[in-house]
Amino acid sequence: MTDSSITLQKADEDDVDRVEALLEANGLPSEDVRAKPECFFVVYSDTECIGVGGVERYGSTGLLRSVVVTESNRGQGYGTALCDALEEYARTNEVETLYLLTTTAAAFFRRRGYEEVVREDVPSSIQQTAEFTDLCPNSATCLRKNLR
Repeated sequence: MTDSSITLQKADEDDVDRVEALLEANGLPSEDVRAKPECFFVVYSDTECIGVGGVERYGSTGLLRSVVVTESNRGQGYGTALCDALEEYARTNEVETLYLLTTTAAAFFRRRGYEEVVREDVPSSIQQTAEFTDLCPNSATCLRKNLR
């Protein structure tokens, strides 16, 4: 990664278009961004937006979602830094276990300590999210990480 530090910032109404556009450009679900803008974050290096991600909280469990770094900033460690920041946000907000669905990044998340789980074994609060019911295909890999 470059020497530039990253800043994780909650997405506000002005960021929603940017979040949607970045997700859509990378083939990630964006259909519910406007319904849940409070779940999304924008990450900056200095003043440049380098990515987005989200955490939906459901008590002590959470759904990590829509993690993406802009194409020009990939391969510099920003994805790892973004995930570190999102996991720290979740941990600080009393989330003990994070779940996610992915069709392309299972290996990345496994290297981060996530383990594959059967979708049916995920808590019902997570199974009832739009990602599980509508937005992600049944073929997506389901992963979990204990944050304690």
